[in-house]
Formats: sequence, C-alpha cells, structure tokens
Amino acid sequence: MHKFLIRRLIQSALLLWLLMTFTFFLTRATPGGPEAALAEAPKYTAEEKARIKARFGLDDPAPVAYVKWISSAITLDFGRSYYYLRPPFDIIKERIWPTVQLGLVAYLFAFIGIPLGVIAAFNRGRLPDVGIRTFTVLWDSMPTWWTALVIITILSITIHWFPQGQGRDGPIDWLTHIIIPAAILGFGGVVTFTRYLRSQVLEVLGQEYVRLARAKGLPEYVVIGRHILRNSLLPVITLMGGFLPGLLSGAALMEGIFRWPGMGSLYLEAAATRDYPLLLAIITMLTIATLIGMLMADIAYGMVDPRIRLSQT
Repeated sequence: MHKFLIRRLIQSALLLWLLMTFTFFLTRATPGGPEAALAEAPKYTAEEKARIKARFGLDDPAPVAYVKWISSAITLDFGRSYYYLRPPFDIIKERIWPTVQLGLVAYLFAFIGIPLGVIAAFNRGRLPDVGIRTFTVLWDSMPTWWTALVIITILSITIHWFPQGQGRDGPIDWLTHIIIPAAILGFGGVVTFTRYLRSQVLEVLGQEYVRLARAKGLPEYVVIGRHILRNSLLPVITLMGGFLPGLLSGAALMEGIFRWPGMGSLYLEAAATRDYPLLLAIITMLTIATLIGMLMADIAYGMVDPRIRLSQT
C-alpha cells in the first residue's frame, strides 16, 4: 500500500505540472489580455506602458515568463493580480471558504442518492423504484440554471423564506442562505449516485456468492452489508472522489445566481478581466483539489476491497 501511495503521489505531481504548463501557455495564447488593454489606453504614455509591462513581466518571452511563474508557483507565489493588485493567493483565501461551505453541504445532499439507489434496487419494478426513477429523470431533464431561477422566484422573491447571499447572523441565518443553492448543486450528485448504485446493486444481487450466502442461512443484514453493498459501492467511490472537486469548480453558476461570494464568481471575474495570475492560481488550486479527491478515492477503494490492496502493494 505504501508503494502504491508513493507511486500515485509521483503521478499526481507529474500530472499537476503538465496541467499547470498547458494552462499557462493556453492563457498566454488567448487574444486580448492586459497587453491589449494597455495598447488601447490613451491615458498612459509609452514610458508608463513600458514600466507597467516590466512590473508585471508582460514583456518577457513566453519561456522566460513560464520559468519565472512555475518556480514561484511551487511555493504558492502566483505573482500579483492585474485587477486587484494583490497576491492571488491572498484573494483566494478570502473567497475559498464560502465555496468550501457550499461544496460540502452540497456533497452531503449528494449522499441522499446512496440510500435512494439501494431502495430502488430492492424494490425493482414496484412503486418506490418507479417514483425514484421518475424523480431522477425529471431532475436530470431540467436545466440547473432554470431550476435555480424558478426556486429563487418562488422561495426568495415571492415568499421570502430563503434569502440570497451569504448568511452572517448565526447558524440559522447561515443555513437559510446556503440550503437552497447547496441543494440544487448537490441534487446532480443525487441523480448520479442513485442511478449508479441502483445498477450496481441489481448486478450484485444476481451474483452466485450472494445466493450462496443466503443459502448458508446468513442473516439478511449480513448479506446486504458484507456482500451486496460492499461490492456495489466500488464504482460509486470513484464518483465520490471526483464529485467534491467538481462541486468546487462547478459552483460558479450557483454563486452567480444566488450572489454567493465564493471561488466560482471570482473565477468568472478573473476570466472576464483577463487576470492571468489570478486565473492560473484558481485553476491550480482546483487541480490540486481534484487530484487529492482522486487519491482519496483510491485509498477508499483499498479499504472497501482487500483484493485491491493486495494488487497495489
């Protein structure tokens, strides 16, 4: 297991470097940006424009700029934001906690899909299964932004039950502000987990070892817990590992609609203003979160299935 973790850490570090390198040169190749803004700014003299470019390294060739950036980014020094004129990591630290809150609450909502999938599988073809499958189809067919706008119109604007923005006046106020955007964000995971777990449970129910366990007279809760659920959860663990980072990166829509001051709205601001240092810092942080999530999924795989632990050592 230790050798597997070391190998996965090396692979993650290499993948992080490749993604950071690709993102850096992709942003450099994007039209527009601060150079174009300076070129179109008549209030600056040629000397002032040259001084600004030198200050932010805009006149450096791409290879030189890359070496400077990657050597600093290793220590989480991403330069200075063009728009905020501050270190990007300081700005991220101010905005990441609201997004983490939103993502974690949405993650808890997504876990509702696990019991729903199990219930649907054990009631195949009956009313609970039909109801759960109907819910997943209806929710998956509605655009998320449309659902969010409808809920805002009804619950926030019309009857004022759930205000927008970030609650700051105690736990109850915080909960009333976060519950709706987190639920909408998390229900995508509910649909995914429900479908995957229902399919896996139905597949495992037909396996020979399940019938053998029941033939031996084992209690039903032992058959379900040790034989059915344990084997059914393996593909779901992979989804769980990548779902939380996906929530953090996919929260931009919910944060914009519900006026939640997090990383998603900051990312949109950085992209709109071509704030490359801030944009690269955000992408790097999200990439690290994704790699950590996938590493945790691999570890959880080994905990659930001993055969995987043996094959990894």
